Amino acid sequence: MPNLNWDDVRHAMAVGEAGSLAGAARALGVNHTTVLRRLDALEAQLGARLFERQRSGYEPTEAGQALLEQGRHMAVRVEEIERQILGRDRALAGPLRLTTAFVVMDHLLPQPLAAFVQAYPGIEVEVVENAFLIDLNSSHSSVDQGVARREADVALRLSNHVAEHLVGRQLGMTQCRIYAQRGAPGLPQSITPLNDLVRDAPWVAFERDTSVRAYDPWLRQLLAQSDVKVRVDIYNAKASMLRTGIGVGVLPTFMAEKHPDLIAVSEPIPEMQQPLWMVTHPDLRGTARVKAFMQFVGDALAQRLAEAPS
Repeated sequence: MPNLNWDDVRHAMAVGEAGSLAGAARALGVNHTTVLRRLDALEAQLGARLFERQRSGYEPTEAGQALLEQGRHMAVRVEEIERQILGRDRALAGPLRLTTAFVVMDHLLPQPLAAFVQAYPGIEVEVVENAFLIDLNSSHSSVDQGVARREADVALRLSNHVAEHLVGRQLGMTQCRIYAQRGAPGLPQSITPLNDLVRDAPWVAFERDTSVRAYDPWLRQLLAQSDVKVRVDIYNAKASMLRTGIGVGVLPTFMAEKHPDLIAVSEPIPEMQQPLWMVTHPDLRGTARVKAFMQFVGDALAQRLAEAPS
């Protein structure tokens, strides 16, 4: 039997994930006749029907289930090979994908990133702003496509913990304080004990059930009996609400430079300090563009954190 064509297997896996030719075609960015042609070719080569065509969609047969299971193993192996080849890339050119949080992109990253792309014009950086921490180890398998896809080359993470298999460095610590609109009637305008703020001040808080940030459960418990006026999902939205004078709220201190109309009304809160990490997968750390990015941008961010007011 001739060797299996990985593209044929990939199309079959997409059918298995989507349950239809049309769904697989959308996920793969092709037309449904291409998917059908690939599937027919694979079934002919294997001499087995992989899916039963039913009204509810394409249901994998026993042979199809076996193929999908083995295909997932193949996808992982293809992904590993890709990472190892990329790790030997010595060119200071090509794409580099970075994942980070909205607040880091908005307040810490722009100047270091601009300086990097000016220093390395051959490298195209794509930033994926994401508040959730992507596991670079798996290169994140896409549910829609049913195939392995690399999510990021480098991650910037505000987190107390990073996966042990990732490599990188801690760039510095970030602090949080409580802020209020400068000069707002009825709001504190100087450093106030935390317990007094929790008891007496109106608040702008995060969503009630969020657990995106490591300290969300602690903060939610702290404000359980407080007078919460508005709840938002991200720091930038919170800063916008604080600037209306509706209440006080927690922000990272590195946001203060961009919001001079806000004033800190608490000391830094120990329970909310977090390190900023820059990490990558071990297979990619030798890639020239990854190495250059982590050194250049990492040094710049470490300096910004060291100089940020606490």
